[in-house]
Amino acid sequence: MKAEPVDPVCTELPSAARGGPVSHAVSRVARLHRIAAGRALRRAGLYPGQEFLMMHLWDTGAVRQSELIKAVDLDPSTVTKMLQRLEQAGHVSRCPDPGDRRAVLVEASADSCALHSDVERAWTDLEEHTLAGLDATERTELARLLAKVEENLCRQAGDCPEGG
Repeated sequence: MKAEPVDPVCTELPSAARGGPVSHAVSRVARLHRIAAGRALRRAGLYPGQEFLMMHLWDTGAVRQSELIKAVDLDPSTVTKMLQRLEQAGHVSRCPDPGDRRAVLVEASADSCALHSDVERAWTDLEEHTLAGLDATERTELARLLAKVEENLCRQAGDCPEGG
């Protein structure tokens, strides 16, 4: 039986990336991970990125929209659009901040409890799919190395998100 030809897109390093093979690999992996995450989240009825808003709200409770924008480190118009969709779906509520009527408070709705389980399951499935074939030691080492890479990038950017 003849072996299937390997797609060069998955194996060959472009000539312009020869000075950065790890960066090229990280970029490819990040793109594929975003695609896989998007598929998993669609099953929960979410668009990619919305889960990060919900995770923050579930963990912190009601927050000002401006604080949420800083916490997720996204463009304000992107967060506003995400919140509109989440509000229409019944996952969040927004209301004026009683302490400052110009500010808006955002809160996960009681109805979002089921969504919490769906997001948790999606991330668990994504983790298993992503790390299939790696043993516990390799998984721990990968997490340690990625944390170092994240720290390097964060320091270089000079704009680390909260907790980063």
